[in-house]
Amino acid sequence: MSANEDQEMELEALRSIYEGDESFRELSPVSFQYRIGENGDPKAFLIEISWTETYPQTPPIISMNAFFNNTISSAVKQSILAKLQEAVEVNLGTAMTYTLFEYAKDNKEQFMENHNPVNSTTSISNIISIETPNTAPSSKKKDKKEQLSKAQKRKLADKTDHKGELPRGWNWVDVVKHAGPLH
Repeated sequence: MSANEDQEMELEALRSIYEGDESFRELSPVSFQYRIGENGDPKAFLIEISWTETYPQTPPIISMNAFFNNTISSAVKQSILAKLQEAVEVNLGTAMTYTLFEYAKDNKEQFMENHNPVNSTTSISNIISIETPNTAPSSKKKDKKEQLSKAQKRKLADKTDHKGELPRGWNWVDVVKHAGPLH
């Protein structure tokens, strides 16, 4: 069987296995993402697997460069990739995308044991954006608004994507700062 036939069979299998699974994303017929962990879980991470032309005879490309993983230290990413690489060696020549995703799910705690979320006390889902307009009439008209300096504005502009939109979560850290210490 040619590599392409293998890939087509595996693609069909992945589509049927993960149908309706919100953690799974098919970026292209040879590139897949899977979120390990629930949404809002500080230890959740995203794995991207891309097939080479000669996959599964040759290893797929495994990446953790997704923006979703930007709070994970490169050391933790490296150790996860190294462990996945070991699983690749064992499964070379067979359809392994599902195996790798499941392996990561089964070992999530161990993979992330050295991960210290930037902010472990508040889960991201509890953070409410400051930009919610205040509909109640304010008696204190003079609320201090923080003015951004030109340098700070420029920094924010640098973080926007090609559509001029800020990536999801760009302001979470600031929200946490404003929230004050949690007791």
